[in-house]
Amino acid sequence: MNLTEQLKAQMKQAMVAKEKARLSTIRMALAAIKQVEVDTRETLTDEQIIAVLTKMVKQRRDAIEQYQAAGRPELAAAEEAEILVLKEFLPQPLSDDELHQIIDAAIKETGTVSIADMGKVMGLVKSQILGRANMGAVSAQIKAKLQ
Repeated sequence: MNLTEQLKAQMKQAMVAKEKARLSTIRMALAAIKQVEVDTRETLTDEQIIAVLTKMVKQRRDAIEQYQAAGRPELAAAEEAEILVLKEFLPQPLSDDELHQIIDAAIKETGTVSIADMGKVMGLVKSQILGRANMGAVSAQIKAKLQ
């Protein structure tokens, strides 16, 4: 079962259970996925759907910061609840050890010895991580290993 089918199945369960907030969040995610599919005129793969969901989580984190700065904790709590629902459909984050192993294997596989070839390592690592780690932190770790 692909990720879109999982989202639709969970949406039906939320309807039956009358979980309005969960249902709303899942519908919003499906709408965002559908919008990207319409824009690109292609059906999204699970990897692309994960990217859409990851972007939605990031948007909500940014909104939480703004709501807290504006003194609106009730809106921040609503955004946090949406993040929890969206995270159910994202892969589990990698541990630090797993991430280090992937980076070390990519450096070894590409034969990279300097920071000039960092792009090769990033390309290989990105394909293996699939939204399970923050790419900014991954980039920093690769830079530290190549210097």
